[in-house]
Amino acid sequence: MRTATLGPAQRAGSLASMAEHELDVLVVGGGVVGAGTALDAATRGLSTGLVEARDWASGTSSRSSKLIHGGLRYLEMLDFVLVREALKERGLLLERIAPHLVRPVPFLYPLQHKGWERLYAGAGVALYDTMAMARGHGRGLPVHRHLTRRHALRVAPCLRKDALVGALQYYDAQMDDARFVVNLVRTAAAYGAKTANGARVTGFLREGERVVGARVQDVEGGGEYEIRARQVVNATGVWTDDTQAMVGERGQFHVRASKGIHLVVPKDRIHSTTGLILRTEKSVLFVIPWGRHWIVGTTDTDWDLDKAHPAASSADIDYLLEHVNSVLAVPLTRDDVEGVYAGLRPLLAGESDATSKLSREHTVAHPVPGLVVVAGGKYTTYRVMAKDAVDAAVHGLDVRVADCVTEDTPLVGAEGYHALWNARARTAARTGLHTVRVEHLLQRYGAMAEEVLDLIASDPALGEPLGAADDYLRAEIAYAASHEGARHLDDVLTRRTRISIETFDRGARSAREAAELMAPVLGWDKDQIEREVRHYEKRVEAERESQRQPDDLTADAARLGAPDIVPL
Repeated sequence: MRTATLGPAQRAGSLASMAEHELDVLVVGGGVVGAGTALDAATRGLSTGLVEARDWASGTSSRSSKLIHGGLRYLEMLDFVLVREALKERGLLLERIAPHLVRPVPFLYPLQHKGWERLYAGAGVALYDTMAMARGHGRGLPVHRHLTRRHALRVAPCLRKDALVGALQYYDAQMDDARFVVNLVRTAAAYGAKTANGARVTGFLREGERVVGARVQDVEGGGEYEIRARQVVNATGVWTDDTQAMVGERGQFHVRASKGIHLVVPKDRIHSTTGLILRTEKSVLFVIPWGRHWIVGTTDTDWDLDKAHPAASSADIDYLLEHVNSVLAVPLTRDDVEGVYAGLRPLLAGESDATSKLSREHTVAHPVPGLVVVAGGKYTTYRVMAKDAVDAAVHGLDVRVADCVTEDTPLVGAEGYHALWNARARTAARTGLHTVRVEHLLQRYGAMAEEVLDLIASDPALGEPLGAADDYLRAEIAYAASHEGARHLDDVLTRRTRISIETFDRGARSAREAAELMAPVLGWDKDQIEREVRHYEKRVEAERESQRQPDDLTADAARLGAPDIVPL
């Protein structure tokens, strides 16, 4: 079973190694595309480095709708190539690459018109299923079915009777987007990639016109490194234009940011056994099952303010509540909202002024020798984007390099997952944990759950749940710091776990307990624990204040009231 640890020692060693030896490929950006690019390069036998200015997946890749899907609405736009590509990737992720992280999820599409709408929408969903089957990667999901209104209301009693005349039900897939990225990084590291978060690129090294590496500031430990590489890949998403500016080259395309916000509400607020997909005047709205919660989203609006911390305004929240309440028998209110998060989609500009119509295709360019830029796309097709980026980099290396193998490369935790799932009752008996706890660990870590269980075996107190967030065990907090690259309290409560959006207190009551669990792993003293807790509390209050503001400008100003934490 291949594994890798993203702990403090690994990070320090990776930075030192990258500075000492020229790399074949240096990837800038630790979102899903950057992490996927590092894995692709490493599994082709290339010496590879990956640096991220903040935390893994701290931008777009932790703030999505958490769906792995073909993009049913792109069929309506006749974008068959994108849908076919995404459906293939969905199948690979479900069946081969990450069966422990990606799982099926049903969606109900309420029909509001008799006759023609069932034919029209039914034909689209049938084509969707057929395209998946045709590529041989649709076996992991049930096919769609047509439901009468009575049947639909049995499946989703939450719906108003006058909101539908019937329904269609189909399947897509979902994952925890931030955890998926961490697993990508760990897999890349397991195949030899050097990886470091909290490592900010401040400029590029040049020899004439050629880019030959990057200057990297160690945000955590201080100091600056010169990392030389034969090819550099810019995979910085919505920061693509900013990164390009460091080489004085704007490039052949422009990346615009579109803001999407999501609400998280408790499971008991919406009585349904299935997710929902609703048509809006601009796009579609999802109600997505999420453990003991629902995720409701998303908006689609232009954003040109702070990219690091996009803010959800009061108007954004009202928009989602208004649209979802149009079909619910018992409307949601502000008091039902446990969590709110906002993310930015990197869209290729040029096709339209309306962000919902901007391209979700991706592009790869070689603007100057030694530099590859990859941008656009969607989460589901990250592996294709990574392959295209490495193909371009290999072209620049001008040596023979092996072809891409990531289609057949499982992520860490995938190997042996199904056998461990089948034996979960025995694992529960052996460890003294409830079977539900074991299932929770397996669906978050796959085969790596054994490493979490080892921590509990060595310290039984870690087998207890967090006091104010009992979905998570104390061991998971320690493991995030020791094995998953978490450097700060925010990393754990927001990305390694989802406590920040799954509790009404937004994780504030869990902050001190979590910080004290991280402290021995990261060498924090009492002062650093206090700083981490205070910073997190300020972040929560700044986000709450931003969500009371009427528009983007005032929401952005309120959110910026809590700056990022940096070590002493």
